[in-house]
Amino acid sequence: QVRLVESGGGLVQAGGSLRLSCAASGRTFSKRAMGWLRQAPGKEREFVAGINWSGGGANYADSVKGRFTISSDSAKNTVYLQMDSLKPEDTAVYYCAAGPALATTPNNYNYWGQGTQVTVSS
Repeated sequence: QVRLVESGGGLVQAGGSLRLSCAASGRTFSKRAMGWLRQAPGKEREFVAGINWSGGGANYADSVKGRFTISSDSAKNTVYLQMDSLKPEDTAVYYCAAGPALATTPNNYNYWGQGTQVTVSS
């Protein structure tokens, strides 16, 4: 099993920044790719950013490209999501997920964290 624990969510004004962290533990062979996905009230869960565990091959949803940065620290088994220039439409529960390969579809991720709330006020 892979255990994922997110932290770093909170309330921020539009234009502000937050950094989310995801600490991973468990069966490391499953952690070939990591992703951040989010779900706003009444909406489907959507891909935000993903990265190969080795640190390469990052990709982003068009809605966050240029504002969010995903990174990984293999020594700490932690993945980060730096979110800058936040907008009210970024408000959602953000989930960290692990899967066998980099993917933009939620169904491709096998393991999920509990989620952390991000609220951006206007």
